[in-house]
Amino acid sequence: MTLPALAQTEFLNFADPVVADFARKALANSGDDPRQKAVDLFYAVRDGLFYEIYNADFARPAMKASAILRRRSGLCIHKSIVYAALLRREGIPARLWVTDVQNHLCSPQLAKLMGTKVFHYHVLVSLQLDGRWIKATPVFNERLCQLYGMTALEFDGVQDCVHHAFDTTGRAYMEITHEHGEFDDLPYDMILDGLREKHGAMFKTETKFKSGSLVSDLA
Repeated sequence: MTLPALAQTEFLNFADPVVADFARKALANSGDDPRQKAVDLFYAVRDGLFYEIYNADFARPAMKASAILRRRSGLCIHKSIVYAALLRREGIPARLWVTDVQNHLCSPQLAKLMGTKVFHYHVLVSLQLDGRWIKATPVFNERLCQLYGMTALEFDGVQDCVHHAFDTTGRAYMEITHEHGEFDDLPYDMILDGLREKHGAMFKTETKFKSGSLVSDLA
């Protein structure tokens, strides 16, 4: 019997050839050590998929790991889905950890549109290595962090890698304000309904955020 945190699911569809191909390339030099695989997959997702809030697609088919990898971009939810799916493919238990965070890569333009600097339903990954559950955030790619005055998050497979508490000047930057829990698959209806309630102004359709660019917001 497959443990829930290792199972293939609707959204963590790691048997898809697109997911397998991404994993094969990311792990070309990883060897057999699960920790090294988890670390290498972290960086492959962090920097191989661009982080973008604008244009985010929440249609059910678009939330599958394979679909996200074909698109090669997304926000925290999308990138965490991909990372969790890749981990499970390698036999590493993984869950989706859903939180609310303060000041989540929030430009003035985005804060005005969102109506708040709290981003609700921010998704990270909880994974198990050597019998311990640790947290990882393979979300903000290095280039975007540089533009927003942050140091990109690093992950060693031992310590939690959760959020940017401070920017590069030492100012408070991000803080988890609420935890919704850990889930063995994406709680799709909960997240989509919650995003519509908390960030309704971001939607241009029932399932898609408005167009724009975090990079352009800094211009």
